[in-house]
Amino acid sequence: MRYLLQMLKSGMKLNSAGGASWAVDDWQRMRRFLILGSEGGSYYSNERALSMENAMSVIRCLEADGERAVAEIVEVSDSGRAAKNDPAVFALALATTVPSAAAKAMDAIPRVCRTGTHLFNFVKAVRGCRGMGRALRRGIARWYVDRSPEELAYQLLKYRRRGNYNHRDVLRICHAVPPTPKHDALFRYAVRCKTPAAHEPGENLPDIVEAYESLRASSSAQEVVERIRVFPSLSWEMIPSSFLSHGSVWEALLPQLPMTALLRNLGRMTANGALREENVEAVCERLIDPRALAGSRLHPLSLLTALVAYRKGKSLGGLRWNPLSDVAEALNQAFYVSFGHVLPTGKRTLLALDVSGSMACPMKSLGGVSCRVASVAMAMVTARVERNFQIAAFCSQMVPLSVSPRMTLPQVLAMTDKLSFGPTDCAAPILWAARRGLKIDTFVVYTDNETWSGHISPCRALRDYRQKTGIPARLVVVGMVSNGFSIADPNDGGMMDVVGFDSAAPEAISNFARCEF
Repeated sequence: MRYLLQMLKSGMKLNSAGGASWAVDDWQRMRRFLILGSEGGSYYSNERALSMENAMSVIRCLEADGERAVAEIVEVSDSGRAAKNDPAVFALALATTVPSAAAKAMDAIPRVCRTGTHLFNFVKAVRGCRGMGRALRRGIARWYVDRSPEELAYQLLKYRRRGNYNHRDVLRICHAVPPTPKHDALFRYAVRCKTPAAHEPGENLPDIVEAYESLRASSSAQEVVERIRVFPSLSWEMIPSSFLSHGSVWEALLPQLPMTALLRNLGRMTANGALREENVEAVCERLIDPRALAGSRLHPLSLLTALVAYRKGKSLGGLRWNPLSDVAEALNQAFYVSFGHVLPTGKRTLLALDVSGSMACPMKSLGGVSCRVASVAMAMVTARVERNFQIAAFCSQMVPLSVSPRMTLPQVLAMTDKLSFGPTDCAAPILWAARRGLKIDTFVVYTDNETWSGHISPCRALRDYRQKTGIPARLVVVGMVSNGFSIADPNDGGMMDVVGFDSAAPEAISNFARCEF
């Protein structure tokens, strides 16, 4: 208790676990929320409480500097730094309630709400916190009128409904005025929820609408296959669900299947025989193609989630398959490729993984992956580019891990799964290095920041280590949960707090370790 009181007197705050940590400011908290979300809560905070705390941080940022806050929302969403776009959509909806940010937020609707699903979620969020004014209706209407007829038709057919909303509902809310006859035909098609006479003069419906309607009338998988070959722009979401169990349908879709759709349906295609020997190689080449990954805006977490799910050989819906080793290995490689080119620092690096009980909690915002699994995956990105590194797991004590850069993620996870849980002491990695006389330039700690054990704070341990060794050691804290705490002292230029599973995190860690800023 005496040590806790000393920490609190130094400016630290009581965290959710009953220990002391530094409180992050509202801008850091908002950035964490945009990237990590708060869906599912954390080990110590339930989802509702965590969401409310994050929402208030977002609102305070919007009130302090609306233009900067909206720009941050757009940047995180548009750059693909977050695994899910839902937090950015929700934050944008909150921005429409703050007078100084509302105009910028409404202009940003098409950039943040890139798909019909995003738009439905935005409308739902907005209607939960404010009314529909004229300016907001115009902002929503732009989502429809600024698209070409062909692009709009694709959106109308691919993203038909989410929850209680569909395009008919949103068009009736926003009163969008069609800028062209083709837009008018599409608006009427969406609102009436039936096909006008497509061949009737003046209807001006794009060909994909007629192709979609012919799919709905198909009576056999062969008809569907033939229609896909004639209209390759048809997406798998447009295929009647009764035909999605046919391997021949997926083989027809495969050449034009977007990367995200390919990832989501690897298990299904393995189960129905669509992934045969002659096309598995092509699928694997696509998965590890850096340009294809970058162009798809696919987040590394999506690849990690897909790898974990594919190796299980079963889905929540009861579908089962025998995982193909080539596909699993391609997913493992794709995860590391998706982070782009991370430069080695040449520094002596200690990667410390928090394996305490709070890190084992599955996070819905991380695709159901636990913080423990996510931290191992993130650490392996750095381990693959650094030559002089050590990896250790910690809770109240340190456990060195014999990890090779070429080991697969499941192999490393098998090592950490054997460890017993315990209380959290985030100073343990630094104290351990000091006791053993290890020369470390950069400590990288992956944690949820919910530390409550130990007689010394991590920032104090780092200062003592610097004084003892004469090494200007740096500390990088990779926060895996969207809470308000950090073990990094914001007043120390040699400590940095970054967001776990920000796709830019490995590069930021590398730059910081090289003292480039």
